[in-house]
Amino acid sequence: MGAAALPFIIFTVFWGGVGGVLPFLVPKGPNRGVIQVILMLTGVCCWLFWLCCYVAQMNPLLGPKLERNTVLVMAREWGTSI
Repeated sequence: MGAAALPFIIFTVFWGGVGGVLPFLVPKGPNRGVIQVILMLTGVCCWLFWLCCYVAQMNPLLGPKLERNTVLVMAREWGTSI
């Protein structure tokens, strides 16, 4: 199982639009610079958070911890010898 290209492209374009396109569409006003910075930081942080969550699913560091009795019961029920 590997990373699929389509979700990566879709989310990169979406958050790239939020952080790269929307700041240019902010109307002139006293807080324009602040709003532009907020949009840029939102795009970068949300994309990075999504990327970390997406990549962490490719090879999880932690797996299920089963007790010995549970493994023996599963093996018996599935007809597998250990």
